[in-house]
Amino acid sequence: MSKHEAEYDVLVVGTGASGMSAAVTAAYQGLEVLVVDKAPVYGGTTARSGGWLWIPGTKLAKEQGLDEPPGAARAYLQHEATTHFDAARVDAFIENGPKAIDFFTENTCVQFDMPPVFPDYHAEAPGGQPGGRSMVTRPFDARELGKRIAQLAPPVPELTVFGMMLGSGKELWHFLRAFKSLESFWYVAKRFGGHLLDVVKHGRGMTLTNGNALAGRLAKAAMDLNVPVWLNSPVKQLVVEGDAVVGATVVRDGAPVEIRVRRGVVLACGGFPYDIERRKQLFPHAPTGREHFTPSPALNTGDGLRLGESVGGWVDPTIPNAAAWCPTSVTKRKDGSEGVMPHFIDRAKPGVIAVTPKGRRFTNEAMSYHDFIQELVEACKGSPEVTCWLICDHKHLREYGLGAVAPFPLPIGKHLKNGYLKKGKSLQELAQVIGVPYASLQEEVQTFNRDCSSGVDTRFAKGSTAYNRFQGDSLVQPNPCMAPIRQGPFYAIRIVVGEIGTFAGLATDESCQVLTKDRRPIPGLFAIGNDAASIMGGNYPGAGITLGPALTFGYVVGQALAQQGNRPDAEVVQFASPRQRAHAA
Repeated sequence: MSKHEAEYDVLVVGTGASGMSAAVTAAYQGLEVLVVDKAPVYGGTTARSGGWLWIPGTKLAKEQGLDEPPGAARAYLQHEATTHFDAARVDAFIENGPKAIDFFTENTCVQFDMPPVFPDYHAEAPGGQPGGRSMVTRPFDARELGKRIAQLAPPVPELTVFGMMLGSGKELWHFLRAFKSLESFWYVAKRFGGHLLDVVKHGRGMTLTNGNALAGRLAKAAMDLNVPVWLNSPVKQLVVEGDAVVGATVVRDGAPVEIRVRRGVVLACGGFPYDIERRKQLFPHAPTGREHFTPSPALNTGDGLRLGESVGGWVDPTIPNAAAWCPTSVTKRKDGSEGVMPHFIDRAKPGVIAVTPKGRRFTNEAMSYHDFIQELVEACKGSPEVTCWLICDHKHLREYGLGAVAPFPLPIGKHLKNGYLKKGKSLQELAQVIGVPYASLQEEVQTFNRDCSSGVDTRFAKGSTAYNRFQGDSLVQPNPCMAPIRQGPFYAIRIVVGEIGTFAGLATDESCQVLTKDRRPIPGLFAIGNDAASIMGGNYPGAGITLGPALTFGYVVGQALAQQGNRPDAEVVQFASPRQRAHAA
């Protein structure tokens, strides 16, 4: 066999949750799998994520007595996906999600924890639930990865404290209460102590949490199955024979290598958050494609979508929302580069409002990040840019923090100096600093403060849903999302539109096979993760609706590829190997 040609059962393009789950599933079934990624590190967007997965009906939920009504998950997804509800793919997700969790937790080091309460983002909608669907990846000891820890993609720096990754949920709860509770203070002290010891011994923290834990655990599962992973190895084109994809040309060490596959190529390249042209086409707030700020990896430039389209695949441009929108703010790092801070939960805390450049509130600040941005875009129609300001007072800032500004005792001076955090001794001064009409801002703050006594936000009902209240502060009553903004100085952070992953992707069937515009399957080609159209129809129903389907459909495609050799009616044919082709010639 030529040194420029290799053969595997399966080629997976991408090392995020979807790609690695497909690789692990297929390899566990005995297939020969190669994973490639153009980045110098593995983990993709997953490594930067919160590490939450939304999967209904799992044993983890049932073990806690969270056994949801039959049909509820399907009803909820049908309600959420509206015009883009894909019954076959949704049914495949609901059926295989619990199986995927069982497979990974029983056969690999990939493990999860299910909190008893984490409401769906629209828990009051038909089929919505107060908990039992969102789970988080269990923290992972990075030493299990050996030398490969050096190649794990890092988390978003703005979401770390002194380089330490904070676990979502209970751990974050302790950090926010470190100076309110002796138990929390002791927890934080031990966590910091362990982190500093790791830095001294290993040069970095060794407790992986959130998405970094998921990326690390999946990488370890692949290592245990001896799955080769080629980094710095972009796919340049797919290899086609007749109407079937039979491999791909991969550039490794600067030279092209033709990878032939016996079963299929799986696209899992992470969507298109940095594809300027596709953003221009699909993001209404970004007419030039550049009015957008994302914490996603800069190498996620839409390769998978373009590869699929090059052989007849189709991306539906009519999806209501082409991405999982998220409010972000742009920070300045020590090295002078810009960082992008996603605002997931700070908007729900008491004592925060959001106002447009006109100084007016425009929505319930505690709603999900995806919904918040949709409201912001609507509120800024006709304006030169889509932006708003988060407003709080000194008491709130030091108690909860805001964006990249951490709560007391961490200093805020650097954020004031670099302009990320705006400050005014009075509300009037703050209005002047950020350029909004003082009369409008004053009226909004006065109305909000007046409503705090009753706990009823008469303008936008902040704190009125289960998800709102879950993200607020339960110690604040009568509304955990409302507290007066009255203790100067006052502060503001500018919010712009970003996302945490794209929704528009290649059309696929319930087995993840890529489809043409007229719904014909392309033999040998599969797409999962953010390279496939989201089953959520452009909506964001709950925490983990990207990673839940990513892991599930990675499992689905891995199983499908493994079963092809056992089914006489398999749609994807067994292709001749390079040796067989040479012999035939």
